[in-house]
Amino acid sequence: MSDQLTFMMGEFEAEFPNDRSYCSNHMWAQSVNEDGCYRFGFTAYAVRLLQDVYFLDWLVDAPTTLTEKQEFGSIESKKAESALYAPAPGKLLRFNEEIMLDPSAINVDKYGNGWLFEMNIANDGLMSTQQYVDHLEDVWKKTQRTIKGQMNE
Repeated sequence: MSDQLTFMMGEFEAEFPNDRSYCSNHMWAQSVNEDGCYRFGFTAYAVRLLQDVYFLDWLVDAPTTLTEKQEFGSIESKKAESALYAPAPGKLLRFNEEIMLDPSAINVDKYGNGWLFEMNIANDGLMSTQQYVDHLEDVWKKTQRTIKGQMNE
């Protein structure tokens, strides 16, 4: 078995390592310890759509308890400005301070130093790599229509 799966975004490859789980809001989650602590970051799919992340802002301070889909930050990139929502209910433990100083690591090392935050969660809603790729296949047509609509504005 390969150590990653690939999803084709048109002519671009988005790669997803099998050593972590995924969320429907296009974040990856990697277990940090056996106490339910996970590190989260943007998937290759999200980074490709955002293109050149240059600003992050958090609306809360760590540590704090978040509900699933609670808005807790925002991101700005070359292509979009967007709110950030909690991928799962749990306790936000800490932010990646280095990413706040220089968000460009999100663009170049999304599965490494480009991580965003750590949370204690129950992993009930997380997807396997294959489940996430299946999810992308379901949303890709809509995403393409959205991208084409933006290009025609």
